[in-house]
Amino acid sequence: MNTAVAVTLMRRTFLSVIAVLSLLSPVNAQVSQSPGTTSPQPIDPNDPNNLRPITQSNSLLSIEGGDRLVKEAEQAVSAQNYPLAAKKLQEARQVYNQLSNFYQELNSSFSGIDNRVSDSQRQKALLTAQKRDEATFQLALVHRAQNQPELAVPLLIQIIKSQNPTRDLGKKAYKQLFELGFVDSAYPREGGSSSSSSPKK
Repeated sequence: MNTAVAVTLMRRTFLSVIAVLSLLSPVNAQVSQSPGTTSPQPIDPNDPNNLRPITQSNSLLSIEGGDRLVKEAEQAVSAQNYPLAAKKLQEARQVYNQLSNFYQELNSSFSGIDNRVSDSQRQKALLTAQKRDEATFQLALVHRAQNQPELAVPLLIQIIKSQNPTRDLGKKAYKQLFELGFVDSAYPREGGSSSSSSPKK
């Protein structure tokens, strides 16, 4: 056998091996899927046709989304999983706070243009601010349960600033500060009480 013939046979053998390997590759395995089996396609966030409305049932950026996080935090507290409870409450605070700011901006934008829309957004801003403060209070209690007063105190002061000391949640927050020894004057005094239902913005 001369050199030219040997080289030709080697080339043919090499090409045959390549052909067999290509048939066994993952790429061809995907192409040869049986009809009717399709893999999910990734969503392109830059596609202008990809219009997905925020649905109240599954969106995190909604009052229901914040409520769901609070419920998960309550379940974590019941299981004495305080780190998880703190995480969920922190997330809920962020959701409610963001919603409150958005609704307040819409309220300002429609003020003097459409009072009906403006008042609706104002009410939602107040509602979400209230929920934010309630989640903040629960988070402060979780920090107390973890013996972390240094984390609870700033949250309690935020609540008092938002709610006003005369409101129920503001009174509860101040009472926590008193119990922690951060303040030394009880409030309200015996026989004195006043309350309101809406937080300040």
